[in-house]
This record gives sequence, C-alpha cells and structure tokens, in this order.
Amino acid sequence: MKKRNFWVILTGVVIGVAAIVLTALGNPGNMGFCIACFIRDTSGAMKLHTAAAVQYVRPEIIGMILGAMIVSMLTKEFKPRGGSSPMTRFVLAVVVMVGALMFLGCPLRMMLRIGGGDLNALVGLVGFIAGIFVGTLWLRGGFTLKRAYAQSMTEGLMLPIIVAVLMVLSALLPSLFAFSESGPGAAHAPLLIALGIGLVVGGLCQRARFCTVAGNRDAMMFKDFSMLWGFLAVIVTTIVGNLILGKFHLSFADQPVAHTDGLWNFLGMALVGWGSVLLGGCPLRQVILAGEGNSDAAITVTGFVFGAAICHNFGLASSGNGPTVNGMIAVVAGFVILVLIGLFNRERI
Repeated sequence: MKKRNFWVILTGVVIGVAAIVLTALGNPGNMGFCIACFIRDTSGAMKLHTAAAVQYVRPEIIGMILGAMIVSMLTKEFKPRGGSSPMTRFVLAVVVMVGALMFLGCPLRMMLRIGGGDLNALVGLVGFIAGIFVGTLWLRGGFTLKRAYAQSMTEGLMLPIIVAVLMVLSALLPSLFAFSESGPGAAHAPLLIALGIGLVVGGLCQRARFCTVAGNRDAMMFKDFSMLWGFLAVIVTTIVGNLILGKFHLSFADQPVAHTDGLWNFLGMALVGWGSVLLGGCPLRQVILAGEGNSDAAITVTGFVFGAAICHNFGLASSGNGPTVNGMIAVVAGFVILVLIGLFNRERI
C-alpha cells in the first residue's frame, strides 16, 4: 500500500509541476493539462469541427498514449483486451464530453483550475463528487458493461499507431490540418517539450493507475483513500506553483477559459462524474488504458473525439460568456441517456 501511495503522490506532483511548466511555456491559463480540451483541439485540427479558436494537434495527448504504451510494454502489462459493450462505451464517452465542455474542462483541468484560484471549479468539484456518488449507486445496483476478452496485438496497437502517425503528419505536413490563429488553440507550449512531458506523465499514470474518479469512487465504495492522495497532490502542487509564479487569483470572475454559471458548472461536472464511473475511469484514465492496449478505452477515446466535434458543430460547448441553450438541453439529455444505459445494463445481484 505504501508503495502504491508513493507512485500515486509522485504522479500527482509531477502532473501539477508539468501543468505549471506547460502553462508558463504557452498553454492557456489553468490548462497545462486538460484531456477534454486537448482532444477537442485535436478534433478541430483534423477538421472534424470548424471552431477556429480551438484547433491544434495537442502533443500532450499523443505523448500520454505513447508513454503509457512504452511503460506497459517494458513492465509486461501491455495486454490487448476489449469487447466490453464498445458502442455503449462510445455513447457514454460522447455524454461525458458534453458535460466536460459545458464546464469547460475535464476533471484534471478542474483540479488545475482550483489550483489557480478559480472558485467556479470548486462548484464543479461538488458536482463531480455528486455525480460519482450517483454512479456508485448504479454499480451497487448491479450495473455492468460485461467482461472484456483477450485480443490481438494488432488491435491493442491500433490507436497508439494512429496517434503516432497523426503527430508525424501534423509536424511534417501541417497544411493538411487546421490550426488556430487566435484563442486557446493558438496558445501552446513548444511541440517537443509538450510531447516529452506527455510521455513522462503517461508513463507515470500507467504505473500509478492514476484516475481522478477512482479516488472518490473507491473512498465511497471501499473506504480506500489511497488514490485521493494523488488527487490532492495535483491541487496542492498547482497552488504552490501558481503562488510562486504570481498566477494564483482567487475569484469567480475573470478566470481563463471559464464561465461563472454555477448551476451548469455543477451539472456539467456531475454528468462527467456519473458517466466516468459507468465507463470505469475518468478521461485521463481512458487515455492511459488505450495506451496499454485496451481497445474498449480506445473506442472511448474515439467517442471523446466525436463528442467534441458534436459539441462545437451543434453549439453545445460553453464559452467564457457562459453555457448555450443547446448545451443545457444536451446536458439534460445526457442525464436521461445515463439513466437508460444504467437500466439496460443492470444485472440482478
């Protein structure tokens, strides 16, 4: 247990330091790492949506997938598996992305926003915990997406190969892609540094089994608080780093890439928490699992990409001005979808 706690805390500290460094080198404020935002930007770069302000192939995401793959291969933990309700996972991923882009960030960015003094993220944290609690009730009630099965090495390597090719193409043939000239997509750290940091974080997350949902879920269900140490380590490290750099601003208003609508910040993260419990892990964890050869997680990541495109093509994503009406409708629809998925995938226990 002590060894596990060491890896979890170390990973949390490294993520916090990495986020501070990436932000200092050009990433948007309070967005050194954000799985949802970076997948959204990458989706835009591939022209799956046309929101000009959020289009850039984010090396951090690609680095995390490849880092997890490399470490899992070195430790003989790369085990291709899949076949556990793939289309249901795809739909769940879309729902989670709707919630994340309502809040304007995944659970990891929520933690980084707290570390930067964004009080809106504390509202999101309450919603996130509430959503996880609801998700645990479904697990206790017999929710399951059925077992996964061993698959071929080709299947496990497919997503890592795709993202590696994407990285090479975006660097050598940038004319194939769309790149933001202003807005969050135009704010980024140097490519090789971002890729390198992504590799390190991906490898550490693989070793620690780091997951922003697991800490709260395990504490509620099994009284296991070990993963919460990593959760807290990210926040504390980020607070300290921002205080040192003079970037800590305690307020609701005037926070970077954020809005102040408390109700929809709460509901957006509640949707993320609930959906992530049903998926078996947060967006960060899904990215790492995909790097380990889990094709169900790869399908989930693909769902995140598709969900991001939907959110921007149909006006569901929030902005600094607040949520859209379409986004509000989509979040409510997301809760309905989660209930239906829960009912149709419940076994008597």
